[in-house]
Amino acid sequence: MTQYPDLHLYIGGEWRKTPDSLAVLNPATEAEIARLPHARRSDLDDALAAAEAGFRLWRRTAPRDRADIILKAAAIMRARQEEIALAITAEHGKPLAQARLEVIRGCEFLEWDAGEAVRTYGRVIPSAPGVRYIVHHQPVGVVLGLSPWNFPMSQPCRKVAGALASGCSIILKAAEETPAGALHIARAFHDAGLPPGVLNLVFGTPAMISDHLIRQDAVRLVAFTGSTAVGRHLTTLASEHMTPVLMELGGHAPVIVCEDTDVEAAAISSAVRKYRNAGQVCTSPTRFFVHEGAYDRFLTTFVDRAARTVTGNGMEAGVEMGPLANERRLPALQSLVEDAVAKGAKLCTGGARIGNQGYFFAPTVLTNVPAHARVMQEEPFGPLAVINPVTSLDEAIAKANSVPYGLAAYAFTNRADYADRMTDEVEAGNLSFNTLEASLPETPFGGVKSSGYGREGGTEGLLNYMVVKTVSHSMTIV
Repeated sequence: MTQYPDLHLYIGGEWRKTPDSLAVLNPATEAEIARLPHARRSDLDDALAAAEAGFRLWRRTAPRDRADIILKAAAIMRARQEEIALAITAEHGKPLAQARLEVIRGCEFLEWDAGEAVRTYGRVIPSAPGVRYIVHHQPVGVVLGLSPWNFPMSQPCRKVAGALASGCSIILKAAEETPAGALHIARAFHDAGLPPGVLNLVFGTPAMISDHLIRQDAVRLVAFTGSTAVGRHLTTLASEHMTPVLMELGGHAPVIVCEDTDVEAAAISSAVRKYRNAGQVCTSPTRFFVHEGAYDRFLTTFVDRAARTVTGNGMEAGVEMGPLANERRLPALQSLVEDAVAKGAKLCTGGARIGNQGYFFAPTVLTNVPAHARVMQEEPFGPLAVINPVTSLDEAIAKANSVPYGLAAYAFTNRADYADRMTDEVEAGNLSFNTLEASLPETPFGGVKSSGYGREGGTEGLLNYMVVKTVSHSMTIV
């Protein structure tokens, strides 16, 4: 495919190939579309040395100048939207329309944080006469950014935006299954005039890269988006070196549907969002707890919309859901469905692979799923929805909170008292009413419990990439 880029590492402002490479596959066709170079330890050491040099320069670059370069890179990516979107669809499988939107969302992350770069204010704290304390926010240093495969461009953009806007340099290890989005980010910053070493891009064996780099004294922050299991491992490794971490981990988002809402509209919007990105979204609505008075109407409408979801190659017009991004998700989803049905759940639609070429899995709805079924505790990370009836808001909140995750949660209601109760009691870092949008560039995003800690985005986002230094000034010697 002519639109797919030639893949390289990017270290110290230079593009690099290595002797070792891995095939990148199109998940809709299973055809090889590129070879991805894998970093060796020597490449990682070069990236670290480049990032240290880049940080020394970048931290002394005026915030306004940093913002100008970030905004220029974002403008370049906006101009290349179609080229980047085609590459994302080729490697990930999502419909081209969704890939185009992802490019814009990635640019919005950069643009928001560029604006925040000039507003990393400190404060003056008056004390005794002649004594004052000044609080400074300073960049933490070299950041190791680890981004997932489900959003090949917007997720790396979030890490790069936070690091660069705060004055840090970054070594970005993007997903090997979907490398083109991160490569286009590096290209845009290279063309925007970013000094060498401020942004470095590597690919390779994930465990080797994280183990080698986290142990280095120069790495001062690990920013990771991915599964809870991997996040726990990285946090443990970082703790051995007292390296702070920013963790955005797994979710298992509940949706509470109250009896007072527009049931059909809620069902349609829920089904559309559930199957966006083939359900491969950490904030994807998955566990639906519907008041018994609205249950039958919600289920019928949701199942009908799910069954009508147009599934196919993301390059084709009209496709609403592409394949899963990698083959290993097929047996994982099949196992969850079979376990639920064996334990008494009803399969309303889907539940199996589509065809024998490409990693397509049918939009799936399970209902009356018992609490001891695996899917009630394990994030499916695919096009699978669970819809169960509840008798009260108390029951819905208890079931929403019954998993160890707390990233995103959703609710449909028009009652202020219901909204107040859920705001107080639902355990999630992000709670949305009457919308399935979990976050925007201007809002802080992150989880509680096993969904991680720290926040990306919003005015709070840059604080994770900075250290607080308190400086005391006295007019007399004491």
